[in-house]
Amino acid sequence: MERLSPHTLVRLPAGVVCPGYDRTALKTGIVHLGLGAFARAHLAAVNEAALQASGDLCWGIAGVSLRSPDTRDALAPQRGLYTLALRDLDPTGAPRMALQLIGCLRELLVAPEDPAAVVALIAHPDTRIVSLTVTEKGYCHDPASGALQTQHPDVQHDLAALDRPRSALGFIVAGLRERQRQGLAPVTLLSLDNLPANGQLLRGLVLDFAARVDGALADWIAARCSFPCSMVDRIVPRTTDEDRALVHAALGAQDAWPVLGERFLDWVLEDAFVANRPAWERSGARFVQEVQPFETLKLRMVNGTHSALAYLALLAGI
Repeated sequence: MERLSPHTLVRLPAGVVCPGYDRTALKTGIVHLGLGAFARAHLAAVNEAALQASGDLCWGIAGVSLRSPDTRDALAPQRGLYTLALRDLDPTGAPRMALQLIGCLRELLVAPEDPAAVVALIAHPDTRIVSLTVTEKGYCHDPASGALQTQHPDVQHDLAALDRPRSALGFIVAGLRERQRQGLAPVTLLSLDNLPANGQLLRGLVLDFAARVDGALADWIAARCSFPCSMVDRIVPRTTDEDRALVHAALGAQDAWPVLGERFLDWVLEDAFVANRPAWERSGARFVQEVQPFETLKLRMVNGTHSALAYLALLAGI
């Protein structure tokens, strides 16, 4: 079976949704740290729909893996193309799957292989948003207080050698320092991790880190960059070999790493972007003044219900 690539698009089944814009004209407007399955099934999916709806091609995504080269190795031969398979049940209760090719991922980097390239990408004039899904531990902070863990090995390394960062915070601060040096415009720093008040947490950590490097840099970031809070929700299960086989059969081509998701998607963001933003509201995102009520709603109505089902099922022997 042929490997998925830009050349195979014309031969895919009619029901597969393909990019309807010129991928060669895409510019990298978003640098995303932590290119896992969730980001590819959430951020990239919403961004793809916004590109289709608006035609604004300034918002291609550069994905940065902070540890493993697996995603880059899988998707680079496909020129960043991959399949998003959305699953649900039809009105009769039978399983169904809709396939879409995501085309907005235009660059793939592995941070440990070339840290300077990642810093340069954050500092590039075209970059206007730096987003991240690095899980809670990727913030190198004390979860109880929100304070920077100054004894964390990656934090200590980055403070001593910021030209070769390892942590997400180190890459962000190194990139912002280069933007300040070059007199470039500020950017929006956007956390998509499931953390309460994630934008406020990220802002505090970045400013603390930056102040330990250069007080003037911390002042520049505080005055010019923005850190909107966000609430994200979509179930994205791990892709199995069985999933790959089903996608390959439906696609008629081999995709080294498709991602799966439920049809439901929710994304609520504070509308505080200092360097413009994609038209995500045209693809289901909601922009609000304050995210906290939506976080509370999700925790009580979604997370609480999931937990109750799990506990009750365990007691019932399921």
